[in-house]
Amino acid sequence: LLPQVDSANAGRVLASDAAVFLKKSGLTDLVLGKIWDLADTDGKGILNKQEFFVALRLVACAQNGLDVSLSSLNLPVPPPRFTDTSSPLLLSGTASSDLPWAVKPEDKAKYDAIFDSLNPVNGLLSGDKVKPVLLNSKLPVDILGRVWELSDIDRDGMLDRDEFAVAMFLVYCALEKEPVPMSLPAALVPPSKRKPLSVPGAMPLIPSSASTKESHQSLPPVGILAAKTPLTQ
Repeated sequence: LLPQVDSANAGRVLASDAAVFLKKSGLTDLVLGKIWDLADTDGKGILNKQEFFVALRLVACAQNGLDVSLSSLNLPVPPPRFTDTSSPLLLSGTASSDLPWAVKPEDKAKYDAIFDSLNPVNGLLSGDKVKPVLLNSKLPVDILGRVWELSDIDRDGMLDRDEFAVAMFLVYCALEKEPVPMSLPAALVPPSKRKPLSVPGAMPLIPSSASTKESHQSLPPVGILAAKTPLTQ
């Protein structure tokens, strides 16, 4: 992967090039900023080969629901996934459309029953209607905030039937002590949301012509994952 972002073949990666590449992971800017800060140990806005591999490893950790921290580096995780159909080295994002949905039909039926009991309007539930159900799980508010963020796939502040099923699936996973992922795994994206392929947290790419300093500033600093959802209101 290094030659793709080390265009000058200098054995190092500039922040501008790394930002464009890392955004293809589908992780949010907040998570990517934390990954960058951990990998760029000297704060120069440049990664050497070793630091770049640390960044890739942290991307894999985040994609598999592990904490983005140096202590996660020794844990066994699959390789990081990037959506770039132009490269045979990277896993194509289009393949995810063929994945079976992680929500089983029998579970979907249960989630649909709960959904219908909440009196959806035009097939949608507002945050106010979903909030009591989520809070009833007694999970921490920051976890519930992440559940909402991941399940509101189209970012409209409402959940449709499929998005609500994703929310319920994540809540039950959390109740079983499974970590809530930092980004929505491809297998959990409802089939109805996969065309066109949606990449959570997709943002306009940082122009590669931007200076190293500007590019580094465009990656957010490490911050606590805040529940930016109706749950906190």
